[in-house]
Amino acid sequence: MSQETLRQFLLGCTLVNYAVLLIWFLMFAYGRDWMRRLHGRWFLLSSEQFSMLHYAGMSVYKIGILLLNLVPWAVLTFLSR
Repeated sequence: MSQETLRQFLLGCTLVNYAVLLIWFLMFAYGRDWMRRLHGRWFLLSSEQFSMLHYAGMSVYKIGILLLNLVPWAVLTFLSR
């Protein structure tokens, strides 16, 4: 795999992952009650616990995107110039 192919792959992964994060955030912001009812079937969570888990999950996911996709892409872009 060439460096340019890897760079394009990482950029594509970054965009897809940020789209997933945006959809997750929009569903949480506008469909929170629906999500809570859906998850409430399986887990007994208070409203505060539900919010905290989703907020923490989004934070960990975003950090993962940054560390595993965006930083390697930026390094490869910097090295290719």
